[in-house]
Amino acid sequence: MVLISRFVFGPVYSRRLGRSLGVNNIPYKTCSYSCIYCQLGRTTNYGVVRRCFYSWTDVIKDITDFLRVFKDDVDYVTFVPDGEPTLDSCIGKVVEYVKKEFNVRVAVLTNTSLLWLNDVRSDLMQVDYISVKVDTVDEGVWRVLNRPYPTLKLEDILNGVIEFSKGFKGVLVSETMLIHGVNTNVKYYEGIANFLSRLGLHKVYISIPIRPPAESYVKPPLENEVIEAYETFSRILSPERVELLNIPEPPPKA
Repeated sequence: MVLISRFVFGPVYSRRLGRSLGVNNIPYKTCSYSCIYCQLGRTTNYGVVRRCFYSWTDVIKDITDFLRVFKDDVDYVTFVPDGEPTLDSCIGKVVEYVKKEFNVRVAVLTNTSLLWLNDVRSDLMQVDYISVKVDTVDEGVWRVLNRPYPTLKLEDILNGVIEFSKGFKGVLVSETMLIHGVNTNVKYYEGIANFLSRLGLHKVYISIPIRPPAESYVKPPLENEVIEAYETFSRILSPERVELLNIPEPPPKA
């Protein structure tokens, strides 16, 4: 049985997280990026200023109501809203309450754009599972692919991710979206993989767009591009840590 309330939905099965309660703590399409591949379309509420968009007690009430019913069937409470979850300045309060009152694991899926901020890193330190988005380490590609809010700087973001990884004690994974003709060549793969190798990641996920993207010109990578990315990441990061999402495993070499 899956239920939906104002702020919570689930439980739903996740390949990475098992049975998860999703928390939607951000208004629709409120984000610091407007990624060309986003399945929700272009960002309509664009910014980087953190604030409490909703009463954090209202969010907690919804989570509490769900956990009273589903706690024994839930592996994670996961912040995966229709926007960037760390824009919510109340996320730390909600996470702290959920962990204290219910002793349940919490996950956050973030685009990483605000990890250069001390308060964001502090809020996320108490989380059990973090997925960081790293589609590129090239400034030009980043601006084309993720279309960040104009004041953001990729160097600051990458340094923030490194700083966060040094102190984070939970499970840290990454996800990289491949878009044909944008970030699909060996030079880009090597740059991403070399950066990720500095983070002590548990898993490195490679994904492709499988739902209609924000921009009609977005194309998924070719099969050989996926294989090349997988092999490059595996060479630099080790095959045990690299996994493909939403796409078949590449065939073994003869």
